[in-house]
Amino acid sequence: MHQISGRWQLGLLLSLTTAIFWGILPIALKGIMDTIDSYTITWYRFIVSVFFVALMLKRKNRLPDFKWLHKPNFLLLFTISILGLSSNYILYMLGLELITPSAAQVVIQLAPLLLLVGGVLVFKESFSPLQWIGVTLFLLGLVLFFNHRLDSMLSADSEYAYGLILITLAAVAWTAYALAQKQLLVQYGSQQIMFIIYLAASIIFLPTSDILSVVSLSGIQWILLVFCCVNTVIAYGCFAEALEHWEASRVGAVITITPLFTIVFAFLTNLYFPQYIELESFNWISLMGAIILVIGSLMTALAKRRVQQ
Repeated sequence: MHQISGRWQLGLLLSLTTAIFWGILPIALKGIMDTIDSYTITWYRFIVSVFFVALMLKRKNRLPDFKWLHKPNFLLLFTISILGLSSNYILYMLGLELITPSAAQVVIQLAPLLLLVGGVLVFKESFSPLQWIGVTLFLLGLVLFFNHRLDSMLSADSEYAYGLILITLAAVAWTAYALAQKQLLVQYGSQQIMFIIYLAASIIFLPTSDILSVVSLSGIQWILLVFCCVNTVIAYGCFAEALEHWEASRVGAVITITPLFTIVFAFLTNLYFPQYIELESFNWISLMGAIILVIGSLMTALAKRRVQQ
């Protein structure tokens, strides 16, 4: 069983960095999705990550071996991680085509919530009553945030509802990846694991990608594509490192504040570039729900540490 380093301050910092970069990501993705398809964008994100991480590992002389292919337990864990993250990427992209960035980021926070539960069930991490109250507040905030969309969410033929389903499936896939990856840390470093996952995923998406379609991108779209690729390296690198130093349940809880960053960045983007993205139509109940959601996630992350101190 993987043991954390106990450097919770570093784990918190890395988790917050992940949340910020994931908060910006859907806004950047929206700027290129009308020009190139989701499968191609996903392939570029993975292949660029392969080269970045390979360079970092090469400099440290830590490129991973592939002995895990002959070890059933590690082969299973890597398979879950690869398929989980690959499915998460493409399902999220397909869902983002149908709903707003803010809504997508709120729904995808089911992933860290599921990671909280997984950390308790799989890794036997402790969970205090205050943390369970935090989870309850998070779920309440989720319902309140979408109060004005309930009709669309309950309509079977609604594109919005279909988009929400795809994002929910992406959350489930991400949880499987994260739990498997945490156990792989017993044998491999976080960047070694990500290199293997990125490499395998880039091979998976290659047949479905139109690689040359990027020639039709404008100058600003090229910048957005590069940002999305670099975002992948930084965000997942920080997430993987956070799991080295902090409990999976705490990392997952901090990441649940990602929608707050997305809402702020979406508002600022719409303020200066009104035609760029569609804003989620908030009412006062939605905003209250977002606040409750953030309070719940922070309570889940920090409640037990305060009790210990």
